[in-house]
Amino acid sequence: MRCVSWFQGQVAGLDKGMLCMRGATVGRRFKLMTGIALLAAITSSVGCSRNDVEAVNLALEGDQILKTDIDGSISKYEQATKLDATNHLLFYKLGVAYEKKEAWDKVASTMAMATRLQPKNATYWFKRGKALAMQAEKGPTTWDEAKEPLEKCILADANYADCYFQLADVMLRLDDEQRAIENYTKAIQHDSHELTYYAPLADLYLNLGYYDQAVAVLREGLSMATPGKVGVYSLHERMAAVNQAKGDLVSAANELEKAEKADAEGQHPEVLFSLGSTYALLNPPRKQEALQKLKAFTNRACKGAKAQLLKAQCEQAQALLTELQKG
Repeated sequence: MRCVSWFQGQVAGLDKGMLCMRGATVGRRFKLMTGIALLAAITSSVGCSRNDVEAVNLALEGDQILKTDIDGSISKYEQATKLDATNHLLFYKLGVAYEKKEAWDKVASTMAMATRLQPKNATYWFKRGKALAMQAEKGPTTWDEAKEPLEKCILADANYADCYFQLADVMLRLDDEQRAIENYTKAIQHDSHELTYYAPLADLYLNLGYYDQAVAVLREGLSMATPGKVGVYSLHERMAAVNQAKGDLVSAANELEKAEKADAEGQHPEVLFSLGSTYALLNPPRKQEALQKLKAFTNRACKGAKAQLLKAQCEQAQALLTELQKG
């Protein structure tokens, strides 16, 4: 019996919650005794090799410095995988560390090794699929390459909501809107409390001209919302977009006001532009409020490096301000 095989229960502490996924896999957290004396005792009792024990020690050292020294923890995990190339947990930990650095090519290759060692582990397939999708954003990896790992994730765990959601995004990039809708819907079905799942599905319906379906999805998401929860902003912002598409600017303005309120930390200055420009188009226009929001937007988003990110909106805001100030 090999050392790490014996550790699978307790030394899943190498991961400390690896399989805790929202709405699907139950996370199991284990306390791990790390003393050298204990490891020596395990070595003698279950026949572990010195390399096995040293690999575990290195992984534990990597855990301890992960938050303060990512490069140092990566070095520890890399050494551990070289000492014991058959322990999937070590590769998982290395992949997670690479993920923190957004080194997606290394995440993909590391999780490929983890999936070979543990092909029924849905988390490993998800991490590989996500990494390939992140690479596909810039190339040369293709979106089609990200599809297979995510499909295998679902085969390994049919309740894994994140896999459906990531697969939906991949299918959308592959211009397969029907499969994107199916998988966004399944993600919501498997974790209806995850608000970030709703807006992309609603946005897809909106782009296809299915306004009623978009509204229904957003209302379902809003029924799950609580103040301060991640995703509330996007639900209101997308509801505003649907109302604008339907020509209901009053309702659009109301939703944008709710979106602004939900953006308590000011991460979305573009809502000020949307709100200001909508106020300007109302009949009659809410001129002073439009000026206030547009000025606030230009002050926050149209100076320095931020200006390039929202260049089009900054130019439109300036044109609107000039027009509004004439009257």
